[in-house]
Amino acid sequence: MPVGQIVKAISGFYYVRTDGGDMLQCRARGVFKFDKKKLTPLVGDIVEFEKTGQNEGVVTSVQPRRNELIRPPIANVDQAVVVCSLRQPRFQQMPVDRFLVHGEREGLDLVIVLTKRDLLKNNGEIERISAIYRPAGYKVIATSVVTGEGMDELKAVLAGKVSVFAGQSGVGKSSLLNHLLPGMQLLTGQVSKKIARGRHTTRTVELLPMETNGQVADTPGFSQLTFQGFEPTELGDYFPEIRERAPECRFRGCLHTGEPGCAVKAALEQQEIDEKRYQNYTQFLAEIKDALARRY
Repeated sequence: MPVGQIVKAISGFYYVRTDGGDMLQCRARGVFKFDKKKLTPLVGDIVEFEKTGQNEGVVTSVQPRRNELIRPPIANVDQAVVVCSLRQPRFQQMPVDRFLVHGEREGLDLVIVLTKRDLLKNNGEIERISAIYRPAGYKVIATSVVTGEGMDELKAVLAGKVSVFAGQSGVGKSSLLNHLLPGMQLLTGQVSKKIARGRHTTRTVELLPMETNGQVADTPGFSQLTFQGFEPTELGDYFPEIRERAPECRFRGCLHTGEPGCAVKAALEQQEIDEKRYQNYTQFLAEIKDALARRY
């Protein structure tokens, strides 16, 4: 049975790139609708298919996935690139931390890309953000599609990998991808001055090939990611700076919110952990507890 990769999904059609480089427009075999044990095909899936015409086919099965994201809906990703702007709109830490938690949970490599570097007069803001995330192990790259700054470094990070680009609307994600993928001309949206956010301009998830043998997923801007299905005790595992210190806590299962002998709180008091990152951790923890209370 021939094998290919789903690179785009629109209205029940799956566009499968074959090993030979051909593109087939496929439907999913009916078994996917009626057998709940079957995986619903996603962009990024490696699938088996049958040809039914010159450029048409049917997806017959989905091979096991390495990982799967819900928002955006995509499978078999190597890394996630969290795109955020330095200006217009200004950098917001809460949505960045929210996405990082979801990426950590899926075992992805995570890269933070700062856009619109050309709108800054100095490096103060970049240094401040880098001081938050680099000690936690995250790569931070400042870029500008106007000057080209940071673009070579970003291309090197993307080479040979399947990368998903995610970010709030208006942060320059599509402009960044247009620079990386000349000729694609992805639709961009202007930032609303009233609400300091952009219009969502990406409507579907699509894997796009790069000259460096990598693939990037252009995805709709993420809105409010939730923590449905999370347990309170697992959240700390998705903050590297908390995960590193948790084994030193006096009590197993410590949630790092006031328990005696908490190594995380001690590190926070010593300013070894960013205060805002810790506040976001406690906010996410409250959301998880609230979701659990509603469940029962």
